[in-house]
Formats: sequence, C-alpha cells, structure tokens
Amino acid sequence: MPGGGLERSLGLYSTMMISMGAMIGSGIFVLPALGYKKAGPAVVLAYVLAAIIVLPAALSKAEMATAMPESGGTYLYIDRALGPLAGTIAGVGAWFSLVFKSSFALVGLGAYLLLFAPISQGAVKFVALGLAVLIVVLNISGTKLSGKVQAIIVSLVLVGLFGYTLNAGFVAETSRFTPFTTHGSSGVVTAAAFVFVSYAGVTKIASIAEEVKNPGKNLPRAMIGSMSIMALIYIAVVGAVVALNDPKTLKEGGPGGTASLTPMADGAAALFGGFGVLVISVIAVVALTSMANAGVLSSSRFPLAMGRDDLFPPQLKVVDDRFSTPRNSILLTGALLLTLIAFVPVIELAKLASAFKILVFSIINVALIAFREADIPSYEPEFTSPGYPYVQIFGVLAGFVLLTQMGTLPILGAVGITVGGLVIYLVYGRPRTERTGAIGAILDRRREESEAVVPAETD
Repeated sequence: MPGGGLERSLGLYSTMMISMGAMIGSGIFVLPALGYKKAGPAVVLAYVLAAIIVLPAALSKAEMATAMPESGGTYLYIDRALGPLAGTIAGVGAWFSLVFKSSFALVGLGAYLLLFAPISQGAVKFVALGLAVLIVVLNISGTKLSGKVQAIIVSLVLVGLFGYTLNAGFVAETSRFTPFTTHGSSGVVTAAAFVFVSYAGVTKIASIAEEVKNPGKNLPRAMIGSMSIMALIYIAVVGAVVALNDPKTLKEGGPGGTASLTPMADGAAALFGGFGVLVISVIAVVALTSMANAGVLSSSRFPLAMGRDDLFPPQLKVVDDRFSTPRNSILLTGALLLTLIAFVPVIELAKLASAFKILVFSIINVALIAFREADIPSYEPEFTSPGYPYVQIFGVLAGFVLLTQMGTLPILGAVGITVGGLVIYLVYGRPRTERTGAIGAILDRRREESEAVVPAETD
C-alpha cells in the first residue's frame, strides 16, 4: 500500500548481479586508459590499491546492513549514527553522485556506440535519453523484474570479458609492461583516486536491503563476494588492455588527443580481427546500460528513505500498489537523470561527484565506529566487521589521502554538494525531526558521567 514496505524479492544471485552490474561499466570500458595516462602499466596496481581502500567501507556497510535491512543504505546508516544533518548531506550527495554516474554511463556508451551503429554524434544523446526512459519504466515495473534483467545482462557481459582476457593471454605483448611504473608511486595513488569509483557499486545494494531475501546472510555475501570477483576481473581486464594496446593509443586515442574512451575496443582487433571491435563495442553498450540501471535502482531508494524520515516530502515514500516499488522516488530520480543527460556536461560533472563518493566512503567507517561505541541495544547486526576499529580507521585515513589526489575542482564539487545538503536540512528537515543518532547517545552518556563526577569531587 502507499507508504508501506517493499517486497523482499531479490535472492543472493540477483543481489550479487546488481552489485557487479554497478561495477561493470566505466571502470572497465572507460577508465583504464585514463588511469594508464597517470600511472602507466602500474594502473593495474591502482585498481588493487583502490579495492583495498574500498574494503573497509564495504565491511562496515555489510555489518550495518544486517542490523538495519531497510532502504536507504548510505543515508540510513549515517543518519542513524551521526544524526539527521549528516544523514541529509550524505543522502543528497550519494543520490546525486549515483545519478551522475548513471548519466555518465549512458552518455559514455556513445563512444562505443559510434564504433558500430550508423548514427551521428548528435544522435547519441537521444539514444541515451531513450535508454534512460526505458530504465525508469523497468524500475517502476518491479524490483524483481529489474533484478532478473540485471542478472541476465551481467552474466552475458561476464562471459564476454572472460573471452576477452583468455584470448589476450595468447597474443599479449609483455614488453608493454616495461617500464612498469612511469610516474612513480605517486602516479599509482593518483590513478587509484580516479578509478576508485569503479568499486563504488559494491555498496549500492545496501540501499535496496529492504528488498533482499534473508538480508542477514545474503547482503554480506553479496557485497564481499561481488567485490572479490570484480577485483580479479579488473586486474585481468586492465592487464589485457595494457598488453593489447600501443601506449600512445591509450594516452592519446581519445577526442582531441586525450586518453582513449574506448580502451577495450582499441585492442579488440588483435583478438578477434575486425569483428572483435563490434563484439566488444556491443558488450560495452550493454554493460554501461546495466550500470545505469543498477544506479537508478539503488539511488532511487535514498529519496524513499529520506521521505520516511521527514527530511524529504512525504510523497516520496509512496510505494506503488501494483508493482511494490517507490514510484515517485524513481520518477524523481529519472527526471534528474534525463535532465543531466539533456543539458549538463555529465562527463565533467561525474568527476566532481566522484570526490564526494570518496568522502562518503570515509564517513561510513566513522558511522560504524559510532554504532559500536554507543552500544545501543537495538543495534544487533548478524554480521560483524573483522578487525574493528583498525580496519575502519585505515579506511578513513586512506580515503582522505585519495581525496587530496582528486584536484581542486572535484574537492570544490564535494564542498558544493555538502552545502546543498546543509541548506535542504535547515530549510525542510530540521523543523520536522528531533533525532540525534548514535553519536547523541555517546554524548549523553559522557554528559551523565561528567555530572556524576562533579558532586563526588565537591564532597
């Protein structure tokens, strides 16, 4: 019914495919060449480093998701841990970031689409708009249907990537890995900051926790399993891209002499002949569409959760009677998606959103520390993050180190998103909520302890 709960229709396989579908996109088909320009062949290490830095946030989210298997993900955990102000900023920022990433995927597939489709550059935007409308309709029609479509698409893409890397092993030129590090260790760190968003999809499924069957077991398995598989896939595919392509093509093969936007297709001819470019281009278009679908599916749950908590208008918490999906929240997300594709230079703004993602991943670790230290009776996760609190402290520090490598403009973008969330909270959310979060419980306890000490000292 309107405003009611969502249907738990996603099993482990569908949940993993949604997570992997969110990661199989620009991280494989666009970003390797951009990373190569900053680190050379050592871009492979950049993907490993990015995975290591993402892991603490994935473990933290996996724990909190089993304690609060509800829609909202990043927003929900930060709100309940650090209060509604931090929650609003995180929710608005994560929502914008995910929609930006979906827009980037749909616009970015144009570079591959032009390699095989008889269309003009100007028509690419209309194709992206058409796919965006299709994705919105698919998401409104039901999470189960969207999950099934996602599982089929991702499974087919994985088969294609396996064939790509397997064949690359027979024709690869190992000399292209020498010299391995062209810009020193700093180049690897900088490249890791730019490919960091490749793994951001691993935590997206936390935002649809309310629709996952047996979330206590399936959410941690899906997060950790999908990330482990994708880390191996990234290493294999990026290694194949380096071995198959001339360095100059990767660094200067894009528009205006920029890094190539089609690094996988550039080397495909060496694997499958002229037919290879067609095969890889089709796989890329399908994968990037899948990534956009996963982005809409997960990002639309942020307005839903914030509507339930009176931080957004109540209309956004409505659940469709027929399809059991958050119709209004999906429509709002779809409207933003279409607007970005039609009027905004999404590829540039996606870089700004990526800096906020790194910031949010750091704060997620802080949220887990707040829950643990508050020792709230209702916080009973079925999965607990190993290595607490050292894993979380590492995640916070490493995230901020990566953030410094993003450059001034992306950092300013993150600041802008933060200010926007602050304004929304002050204007709409603050008059309607009085929550303090787990951090409030910690502060109350400290206050009580200090008040108990003062009389004793006076006596």
